[in-house]
Amino acid sequence: MAKKTISMRKDSQEDSVAVIEEAQVTQTENEAAPAEKNAPAPESKVKAAETFGSAMKRGVILENPVLRLVLGTCPTLATTTAASNAIGMGIAATLVLICSNTVISLLRNIIPDKVRIPAYITIIASFVSIVQMLVKAFAPALDESLGIYLPLIVVNCIILGRAEMYASKHAPALSALDGLAMGVGFTTALLCMGTIREILGAGSIFGAKLPILSSQPVLFFSLAPGGFFVFGLLIAAANKLSKKNNLPVRNGCGDCPAAATCSLSGKGGCK
Repeated sequence: MAKKTISMRKDSQEDSVAVIEEAQVTQTENEAAPAEKNAPAPESKVKAAETFGSAMKRGVILENPVLRLVLGTCPTLATTTAASNAIGMGIAATLVLICSNTVISLLRNIIPDKVRIPAYITIIASFVSIVQMLVKAFAPALDESLGIYLPLIVVNCIILGRAEMYASKHAPALSALDGLAMGVGFTTALLCMGTIREILGAGSIFGAKLPILSSQPVLFFSLAPGGFFVFGLLIAAANKLSKKNNLPVRNGCGDCPAAATCSLSGKGGCK
């Protein structure tokens, strides 16, 4: 009996020691847990950086809305006679793109499918009105230079196209990033055209006269034919850059970014 009692006491002591050790390990893990939660996750940061980089590459080079998809040609040619006008138009369109994409993405499960286009236009028009009032208040000279093309952002096919094919199908964060990328691509194209046309057509850059070109400007570049000429050169350069960046060959309209707004969609697509 005495031996049994001693063995039982030893077993109970060993069990209690094991329980204490387990409790200490659990306490150590709980203390380390908040630090692990607060520590930044390197994988998520890498994925976010890759997403941002790929979106900007797509918006500026691979799927530039002006030079690759050839959208928004009218405001592109009309507002690029000066670099300052090009930047103002690009920033205004970028703000509308980001805001409208975000709101449309938030409401994508609420807006009925039958009235989605009128709903998108209403949302876009609201942000265009806000941007126009801000431009009139803080940059009246820019508002006068852009004229009717600033309120016509409402019917800009770039904004409506991104709302239809991207924002209505993706999360708000990704939709806002897409709007930023497309806006930067649009602004970059406008700035390139505006800079070339102002330097050659007016002999100035951002209103500052250049020593040699200001005395003998080539007025051809300030007119519509000169705009089309520069536009064609930039499209050729964008196509060259896209080939260097291994742009995939598109077969049909399945993976085409302009399929939602293209008239050839459903007819075999571009050959």
